[in-house]
Amino acid sequence: MIQLVNTTKDNLVATILEGKISKTDVKLIHSRIDEILKSNQKVDFYFEMKDFHGYDLQGLWADIKVDASHLSDYGRMAFVGEKKWQEWAAKATDFFTSSEVKFFDLKEKEEAKKWIGQ
Repeated sequence: MIQLVNTTKDNLVATILEGKISKTDVKLIHSRIDEILKSNQKVDFYFEMKDFHGYDLQGLWADIKVDASHLSDYGRMAFVGEKKWQEWAAKATDFFTSSEVKFFDLKEKEEAKKWIGQ
């Protein structure tokens, strides 16, 4: 499940990720990305992972398709989590994008919010 979090920063997609992410969840976040891109801004991301178990297959495919077409449109990405594989996934994201990507432990989420400008 993806829960969008309200923020005062116009170009920020702030989310809490829980459980498995589905295609429906991905559509929700991509509509927000489209809104930001229409205002000619780069999209920044704050992903807070709580009991996050990744994507189902359809959700992963939907996310890859959209992200592949917008990689140069993304700015900073803050990943906040508590598991080693989540840190690894954040670092792997850094290889596929020109964005500045940073992983923060869940205990450091206030620092992550400051870094992303939330």
